[in-house]
Amino acid sequence: MIHPTGARAGLAGALAVSLMTAAAIQPARAQSEADHPPLAPARDVQVQYAVQPDGVPAPKTIEAWFTANGGMMRIDSPEAMGSTILNRTTRQVTIVLNKQKVYTQFDAHNGIRNPFLLDLSMQFTRKGTAQVAGVSCTEWGVVSGRGTATACVTDDGVILREDGVDGDGMKGRLEATRVTYAPLPASTFLPPEGYQMVTRHRVAPSHAVGGGQPVTGGAAQSGQ
Repeated sequence: MIHPTGARAGLAGALAVSLMTAAAIQPARAQSEADHPPLAPARDVQVQYAVQPDGVPAPKTIEAWFTANGGMMRIDSPEAMGSTILNRTTRQVTIVLNKQKVYTQFDAHNGIRNPFLLDLSMQFTRKGTAQVAGVSCTEWGVVSGRGTATACVTDDGVILREDGVDGDGMKGRLEATRVTYAPLPASTFLPPEGYQMVTRHRVAPSHAVGGGQPVTGGAAQSGQ
């Protein structure tokens, strides 16, 4: 998890649940499409999830937005404490804190880590079909270097349910409770108007989203 300090001290708690299934995007290897589920949503979609890491007594509700082909993602933490915005094309990560009305941005030099996309470093086995939140999906057994999981994925690439161990060895469960297909405006993936950008002096190594964590010492400046 990200453990920023100073103005971003609340981020770990804000985003801990929403990042519990983080898996690194790996280079694709040759594999038949029939051997794996779609690896990104084919359409713009907003999904509400109940997310419950192992050992947490009750699930938390988060909201996630995905553009077609997974180029942009936004994940809102429980109770609207903050957001993580991921740009897979530019490998830029934006962290937004609502209470402080600030945000920070950094480049994910080692690849973007994200909770709701599968990748070809994993092995998949087709298991059957199911329905989650009123939407049909295919159940897949998933094996990564850290353990096993089961994921139910729609034919257009939306993960509706996942249960088990992710690629980082974290155990938990997520399940969609609402799925809405609709075009997403560009503003969905921008910091709210009036929030200030907090600049960073450096990025410390970690296993956080984007492979780094913001370090305090930067100054706030106006940003949109």
